[in-house]
Amino acid sequence: MLNKIKIQIKSIWGDVLFEYSKKDNTIKDTLIEAIHQRADISEADLSEADLSEANLWRADLKGADLKGANLRGANLSEADLWRANLSEADLSEANLWRADLKGANLKGANLWEAKNLSPIYQSDLSILKYQKGKIRAFKFLDGDKSPFQFQEDKITYKVGKTYSLKKDKCNFDEYELCGSGLNIATLDWCLRETECDLGKTYIEVEFTAKDIVAIPYNSDGKFRVKKLKVIKKLTKKELEKYLNVEICTLT
Repeated sequence: MLNKIKIQIKSIWGDVLFEYSKKDNTIKDTLIEAIHQRADISEADLSEADLSEANLWRADLKGADLKGANLRGANLSEADLWRANLSEADLSEANLWRADLKGANLKGANLWEAKNLSPIYQSDLSILKYQKGKIRAFKFLDGDKSPFQFQEDKITYKVGKTYSLKKDKCNFDEYELCGSGLNIATLDWCLRETECDLGKTYIEVEFTAKDIVAIPYNSDGKFRVKKLKVIKKLTKKELEKYLNVEICTLT
C-alpha cells in the first residue's frame, strides 16, 4: 500500500479545520481539496505556506494568517481575504481580480506585477478626500485615550478640544492599513472592533478633507487624519439613533 501523507489545516486558534491524506501530499494540495469540499477554512493558519500558482478562486480565507506565504502566480480571483494577514506574503504575479482585500494586512507584501489590483484596490472611503466643509467620523477610546500604540496614545481626548499632529509624526503610506496619525473610522467599524465593549468610550469627531493623512486602499472603515476636533461623547441612545437599530447593551 502506498504511504499517504496526512496534512491538517488548523485555525489561528489551533483547532483542526480540515485534514487530507494522499501520496506526495502538500499543504497546497490540502488547501485546494478543502476549497473543493467547501470546508470552512476562514481564519486558517497558512503562514509561510507554499501556495505558489495555486488555484484559490473564490476561496473563503477571511481572517486567515498568510504571513510570509508564497502566493506567487496564485489565482486569488474573487477570493475573500477580508482582514487576512498577508504581511510579507509574495503576491507577485497573483491574480487578484475582485478579491476582497478590505482590512487585509499587506505590510511588506510583494505586489510586483500583481494582476487586476488597481481597479479593485480602492477604499469606498476615498470619496472623503473630495468633500467640502466639515466631515464627521468616529473613534473609540479606552477611557479618554486611544487604544492604538502610535503617536496619539499620549493624547487625552476631551469634548470641545482640537488635536493635531505634525506631518512628520503621521504615516502617509496608503499601502499601510495601520500607522501613526489620529486614527478615526466609521461608526460601524468602531462597533465591529469593540463589539460594544462596556469598557470603551465612543466619540464623534470633526475634520476636513485637507486634514486627511491616509485612507488605506484596503481599509474597511479606518483611516488617519492629522487634525480633528472632538464634538461629543456618544451614549447608547445616540449610537442606536445613528444606526436605527438596537446594537448592544451599554451603560
